[in-house]
Amino acid sequence: MAFKMRGVVVAAALLLASACVAQAGPDLGNWRVDAAGGQVTASLYATNKLITGGGALGYSPVLTLACRSDGEPRWSEWLQLNDAVSASRKITMSVMVDGGTKFDENWSVGPRGKLLVREGDDGIRRLVSANRLLLSWRFGLLSGRGEADFDLAGLSEAIGQIAASCKTDPP
Repeated sequence: MAFKMRGVVVAAALLLASACVAQAGPDLGNWRVDAAGGQVTASLYATNKLITGGGALGYSPVLTLACRSDGEPRWSEWLQLNDAVSASRKITMSVMVDGGTKFDENWSVGPRGKLLVREGDDGIRRLVSANRLLLSWRFGLLSGRGEADFDLAGLSEAIGQIAASCKTDPP
C-alpha cells in the first residue's frame, strides 16, 4: 500500500512540474514585472549595497522601468534610494553601459529626495541590448557618491512584457 501511495505522489509531482514548465514564460532574470494604476513596471535590485547614513545597514538601490498606459504611452526610469540626495529638482547622474564610456544625464529628484527619475524612452532604448548598467551620483556637496551596479539579464524580455501590457512598441 505504501509503495502504491509513493507512486501516486511521485506521479502527481511529475505532473505538477511538467505543468509549471509548460506555463513558464520568458526568462526575466531577476526583473519583477507589475501592473497597477495605469502603469506597467519592471524592477531590479542593484548587485551592490549602499551603506545607510548611520553606517550600520546596507541596501540595494532599485531600478524601475515604467510605461504609463493612460492616454499616449509614456516611458520612464526610476532609481529608488533609502537615503535622500540633497538636490531639490535635478541631479546629474553618471551612466556607464556595458563598461563603455561614462556620460552624464540630468535626472529629476522625486519626493523626499529618495527617488531619481528620468522621463522618455531614449534611456530605456540604450539598455535594450545591454548586459550591465552602472549609475553613480552625488548625495550632496559633502556627502560623497552613491553607485548602483545592475546585471540586466532578462531586460529585453521584461521590456517586451511592459510594452505588450502597455499596448505599445518597445523603445
